[in-house]
Amino acid sequence: MCGIIGVIGTSYAAQEVYQGLLLLQHRGQDSAGILSYDFHRKTYHQHKDLGQVSQVFDLKTLERLEGQMSLGHTRYSTVGGSQIKDVQPLVVGYPFGLGIVHNGNLVNFYQLREKLSQQSKRHIFSNNDLEALLNLMAAGLIESKNEALSFDDITHAVSKIYDAALGGYSVLVSIADHGLLAFRDPNGIRPLVWGEKELSEAEKKQSGSSKAYCFSSESNALNFLGYKLNRDLKPGEVVFISKTGQVFQKVLNQQTTANCMFEYIYFATPESTMETKNVYQVRLQMGQALAEQIEPLIASGEITPDVIVPVPETSRVSAISLSEKLGIPYREVLIKNRYIQRSFILNTPESRKRAVQLKLTPVASEIKGKKILLVDDSIVRGTTSKRIIEMVRDAGAKEVYIATTCPPIRHPCFYGIDFPNPEELVAYKKTEEEIAANQKADRVVYMSLDGLLKSIGKKDLCLACITGKYPVDISAGESFSKKREKDRTEEKL
Repeated sequence: MCGIIGVIGTSYAAQEVYQGLLLLQHRGQDSAGILSYDFHRKTYHQHKDLGQVSQVFDLKTLERLEGQMSLGHTRYSTVGGSQIKDVQPLVVGYPFGLGIVHNGNLVNFYQLREKLSQQSKRHIFSNNDLEALLNLMAAGLIESKNEALSFDDITHAVSKIYDAALGGYSVLVSIADHGLLAFRDPNGIRPLVWGEKELSEAEKKQSGSSKAYCFSSESNALNFLGYKLNRDLKPGEVVFISKTGQVFQKVLNQQTTANCMFEYIYFATPESTMETKNVYQVRLQMGQALAEQIEPLIASGEITPDVIVPVPETSRVSAISLSEKLGIPYREVLIKNRYIQRSFILNTPESRKRAVQLKLTPVASEIKGKKILLVDDSIVRGTTSKRIIEMVRDAGAKEVYIATTCPPIRHPCFYGIDFPNPEELVAYKKTEEEIAANQKADRVVYMSLDGLLKSIGKKDLCLACITGKYPVDISAGESFSKKREKDRTEEKL
C-alpha cells in the first residue's frame, strides 16, 4: 500500500503535491519522492529518498521542483525492499519522457520482468513492479503511428497494461509536454479519486490555465488543497488531463468491482471518503455492529469487561461507538509515542516487534485489577496484538479480551498489502479458541462478515484475505511470495 498524488494546471504543483503527501504519510513510510514538469521550459525536476516526507524534502529542494505538473509518492514496499533504486517516481526518456507512480501490487511481476527481458529486450533495473508498468506503457506508446500523441494512443498503451498486468493498482503518469494520465485496475481494488478547482486570476496568468486538477489515493488531500471532489475513478477507467486543461475520459476494461475492504478498516484516514462512503462513519458503524455481537457474550457472563480500550490509532472511532452502544466506560490507557511508525506497514518481523515495544505505554493505574476489552482494527500476523495483551497483563489487568472490527484474515493478499505468505497469518488454519490461546487473551471476538458488509454498506468488495475468493488470478502468487522473500533476504546480506 502506498500513497500517490498528481497535480496539473498550477504553478505550485510540486508544493501542493508535497502538502498532499504529508496527508498521505499514513499509507507508507519507507520513502518519498516528487517529480515535476515545467511546460514552459520543457524540463523535468525530481527529488526522492528513503525516509518520511518531512525528512526527504526541505524548502530549498521544493523550490527547485518547478513546473505546472507534478507527481508524488510515499511508499510502503510490497515488492523489492528499502533501496533507493526502488523509490518512486520512476522515469524513462523514450518515448516523450514518462514519469510514473503507483499504489498497488502486480501478482505476476516476476513473470512480467522475465517476459520484458526475453521478448522485448528491456532491462529492469529495480525490484519495483512499477518499472514493469512503466516499460509496458512505453512499449504501448511506441506502437503509435501518429505524428502527434492522441488520447486513442494513450488508451491503446493502457489497454496493453490491462492485458498483461495482474493485480490491484492505481497509476499516475506524467507525459512530457502533453499532460497527466490516471488509470485504475479493472476491478478497482486500489483507490483513486480526482477533483478540480478554479484558479485565481493571478494564477491563471502565471500558469496559463483556468483550472487545476488533482488525483490522489484519498480525498483528504484534495479537501486540504482546495479541490472539489469529482468522484472516484471507475474500475478500468482512464482519465487524461492535457497541458491545456482538456479532460479525456474512457472506461476501457471494467470487470467485477472489488474495492479493498481493508481501506475502510485500516489504511484510509477517517476524514476521507471512498466510493461515496465516509470512512469515519463506516468505523462508527463497525463499532455498533461489533456491539451487537458482544452484547450476548456479556449477557451470558462469558465476558465481563470493566472498560473499553482502543489500540491506537485506527480503532479509536469504532471503540467509541462500541462503548456508547454497550454502556461501558471508554478509556485511552495505551499512550502512543507519535514518533514511531505504524508497525503493520514495516516490512520485517524484527522491525515490527521493536516498533511495538517502543510505540505504546500502558497507564498502569487505570488498568490494575480491571477486566479490559481491547478494540483493534484487525489482527493480521498477531505480533502487535500479542505484545499489547502482554503489556496490559503486566500492568495488572485481571482479564484481557480483544475484539476486532475485521473478520479473521486467513488468506494472503497479493494486491498491495504486505502479507502474501499465509503461514505468517495468526488466523491461518486456527479456530478462534486457538487464536485466543496464541495471543494469550481470555477471549477473542472477531467481527462477522455480515457485520462488516453491513457497516461498510457495500457488497462489491475484495474480501479475498477473509474468504479466499480472489477477484484477479493469483496463480503466480506462490512464486511471487517466494521470490519476494528471496529478494529481501539478499538485500540484507
